[in-house]
Amino acid sequence: MKADRRPAQHDASALAELEALYARADALFAGWSCPSSTECCRFGITGRQPYITAIEAALIRRALARRGGPLAPRKRALPLYLPSEREQVCPLLDQRQRCSVYAARPLGCRTYYCDKASAAAGPTRAQLRELTRQLQDLAARDGQGGEAARPLLRLFE
Repeated sequence: MKADRRPAQHDASALAELEALYARADALFAGWSCPSSTECCRFGITGRQPYITAIEAALIRRALARRGGPLAPRKRALPLYLPSEREQVCPLLDQRQRCSVYAARPLGCRTYYCDKASAAAGPTRAQLRELTRQLQDLAARDGQGGEAARPLLRLFE
């Protein structure tokens, strides 16, 4: 697996604004409980893969750089439900099967929960649409690829 090496000079204030948006998303999901099954990180099982904007990719790259670079290819520790080429495990999972960039995980990872998650109440669709709109606006203003979202796995092609 190779991390995307395209140069991206994102404004520090734009990255800080993204982190503030993520904090708002996290607040909407306060009180949710996740069993940490990592099923949401297994895109072939869920049929869902987070789509990320260029600014989200920049935040992920920064988090990877802070931890010493991309994760080394690893032996699969997760039990396979599908053939390995179809299961599509997120390359950001570390050896302990935890997100290696959890604080920088994209909006899609912050707002999608599998059926095993539980909560007393959750955000409305309108609140989630508003977060998405704010992310798209921020990505468009940032200008490093705009608001066009791409599948997370493309970051590692």
